[in-house]
Amino acid sequence: MAEGADAFNVNTSDAETFSESSSDTLDLTSLPDSMWQMKPWWCQPWSIVLTGVAVSLGSWLLLHRLLITLPVVVLVLGWWVLFLVVVPTQYTAAVREAKSVQ
Repeated sequence: MAEGADAFNVNTSDAETFSESSSDTLDLTSLPDSMWQMKPWWCQPWSIVLTGVAVSLGSWLLLHRLLITLPVVVLVLGWWVLFLVVVPTQYTAAVREAKSVQ
């Protein structure tokens, strides 16, 4: 039981390392214009689309249940809109705004 309890102990020095102070600011001007330049291969647009298509198609091919596949497709479409449209647009806008201010 003591070993399991140790797993929940939090090292406060780690928390202090990641805490932001008022003097720590993120320099957006040093970031690339496209967020995809910073992402690993498994988080690129082609892999997001391929995974969504595979999950949707796999749901239909394995289950042949429209009541299951349709919600899966809706979730995948939402995932795509969020990660392929909204987040990159916000990132690009933030970087451009930061670069135009300087």
